[in-house]
Amino acid sequence: MRRRFAVLLILLTPLPILMGAAPALAVLPSERLDDPVLEARARGLSHELRCLVCRNETIDDSNADLAHDLRVLVRERLKAGDSDAAVLQFVTSRYGDYVLLRPPVKPETWALWFGPAGLAVLGAFGAAFHLRRRRLQGEAPAPLTEAEKTRLAELLDDSAK
Repeated sequence: MRRRFAVLLILLTPLPILMGAAPALAVLPSERLDDPVLEARARGLSHELRCLVCRNETIDDSNADLAHDLRVLVRERLKAGDSDAAVLQFVTSRYGDYVLLRPPVKPETWALWFGPAGLAVLGAFGAAFHLRRRRLQGEAPAPLTEAEKTRLAELLDDSAK
């Protein structure tokens, strides 16, 4: 049993290393621009755009076909002379704000931006209300009367025998 585990461990050890190397292969050499300044701008823009297939990766890190198409589109727009803002506006007009990894703050995205903080504040108020109510309900019981103390002493004496 130990030997099987050791063999499995040896076989699976390189897996995280290979998985970490996969995003580095996303941008194909044929996609890269000859001008290093334009390529740097393209890479910067690619890190601001979400892959609509993978959803948790930038288009620069994704191997999806749509991410490839978006990388090519960004580079074409830059070669055409568009500014970074114009490229982002063009892509956003086609795919919506969801394609941006940092969507703008506007009424449609308020829940995205302020929702987590609002939930945290509501949770804090709820916890404070619960603890306050519990503290008020949990007041100390009244002390024992002399008759109760006598009865308790009798019960304890009987159980000790």
